[in-house]
Amino acid sequence: MKSTIKVWSGLGLATALMGAGLSGCASETGDTDETSAAATQAGEGGEGEGGEGEGGEGEAGAGDGEGGVVVADAASDPIVYGSALAIVEAHAVAALDVYKAGKADAAGEMFGHPVSEVLADMAPVFEGLGVADFSSTLSDASQAALDGESVEVVEERYYAIIAALREAAKKAPESDLSAGAVAAGVAADQIERATGMYKTAAGYDIYPPYLDGYGFYKSAVSAFDREGNAIKTYNSGLHKDIAGAIEQLAAAYPSAERPEMLDADLGKLLAASSKVNLGLPST
Repeated sequence: MKSTIKVWSGLGLATALMGAGLSGCASETGDTDETSAAATQAGEGGEGEGGEGEGGEGEAGAGDGEGGVVVADAASDPIVYGSALAIVEAHAVAALDVYKAGKADAAGEMFGHPVSEVLADMAPVFEGLGVADFSSTLSDASQAALDGESVEVVEERYYAIIAALREAAKKAPESDLSAGAVAAGVAADQIERATGMYKTAAGYDIYPPYLDGYGFYKSAVSAFDREGNAIKTYNSGLHKDIAGAIEQLAAAYPSAERPEMLDADLGKLLAASSKVNLGLPST
């Protein structure tokens, strides 16, 4: 996938565990050394075979953003731009769902993490495209979760984030790609990340990579649901492949809470993600 946003390796609780003071889910596992090792893997090499997961192969260079993201591309490539927004959405939906499951600290971290890891890097792009700063919507949601507010209050904060993301999406850079092609690219990006994080999560008995992957899966569903007709018009075969990959991820990520066993067929997940990427437009 040439136009993919490479990888923000600093996203989510997997990397938060490596930062001082952000250890909400680590405390749930009771295994500090193993958690640290897994978090490091998620930050440096959590990619799926043949594709990047959240913590993968960034091709970093001069002017790149966090984890090898060429932030400048987001100003001209609508797939890269849309993928950045989708990453924020992934963390927000995971945060809300895990809050509903009773994990307030994890939710607070998931809501807050994109502020420094995505929005800070994207700020020049947003300014250039006329997108108003919406980082406070995530900070407010994070604080509400950490304060133990009611689900209704946290849900209200979540919807404020989604509204801001939808407004930002209206300012996406113009290109020759159709709406269906762009939506397919964004969905594929999230599928790839979800698959990569599942591979990481399956190797360790810890929570953070799973929660990150769950968020990416849900964000892929969101992108597909919103623009499914446009994707089908653009490429019906690709539409079918995305639907198939999402169906497999749904079985791998049944809820925001990590199952006792992660027994999804990783080979099939990786194959489904790769098949989707092969059908994407080349830019």
